[in-house]
Amino acid sequence: MLSTAAFAGTAALAGDPARASMLLALMDGRALTATELAGIAGIAPQTASGHLLRLAEGGLLAVERQGRHRYHRLASPAVAAMLEGIMAASAGLDGQAPGRAVAARIGPRDRALRRARTCYDHLAGRLAVAMTDRMVARGQVELSADGGALTGAGDAFLRGLGVDLDSATRRGGARSGRVFCRPCLDWSERRPHLAGAVGAALCRACFAHGWLRRLDGTRAVAVTPAGRLALGNAFDLPAEAWEPAAGAGDGPAPGRAAHGPNGRRGTRAAPGDPGTGGPDRRAGRPSPCPAGSETR
Repeated sequence: MLSTAAFAGTAALAGDPARASMLLALMDGRALTATELAGIAGIAPQTASGHLLRLAEGGLLAVERQGRHRYHRLASPAVAAMLEGIMAASAGLDGQAPGRAVAARIGPRDRALRRARTCYDHLAGRLAVAMTDRMVARGQVELSADGGALTGAGDAFLRGLGVDLDSATRRGGARSGRVFCRPCLDWSERRPHLAGAVGAALCRACFAHGWLRRLDGTRAVAVTPAGRLALGNAFDLPAEAWEPAAGAGDGPAPGRAAHGPNGRRGTRAAPGDPGTGGPDRRAGRPSPCPAGSETR
């Protein structure tokens, strides 16, 4: 059982401004050196090394050594989920003064971040939400407040795109502690995008195929011409999927399932239906994804 001291210790580790800056910089799933993280946090490399040691000892970071360099990354998806929850709570409180109502500021102001970005190891932003909407409407994935399930039709669809679902199954197994398929409330769109081992596998495939490329110094990703053609055809995406709205987006309340453009979930494929490419992949009933996802 979690002790009060352990809870307070973890909160203190994440609560320091310099350490918080470094943790948030690692939310795109990449590994960075102490020098790189020091520059992001605006502190001296020696000071950063001390902070990083504490984060690693506290179980929030994993450290990998390659030659002369040591690379730091978030220790697990559970750490990323914790940071998402903190960001969701702090976003609602940001700028509020006691006794005065303040209009909520929703999502990032950077249009590139609103369009498409990484959320730890999966895709987020308007493009990711549109892709998820289409899969839900087609009955390829089922999302709810309790988690998610990839149907047989969804299994066949993703394998047809070259997504390594066998690897996702291993990563999302019971022993790994990783949820196979789950919704993650999109920070800018306020509707779910696909996360869990399936969402991560889809993200890896998009980069491997050259459909997406990373942009230096940001979690925003660019869609290549080949990616626009491939993803547009595969998901039958509407024109608005490629460009975020100028204003803040509103959507269903946190934890609600995503729906297609007509508001219906679409026709579900029967479990193990012949021609669907495999049986349903169900995740059980994991705890709901923390509302809100990404850094500002």
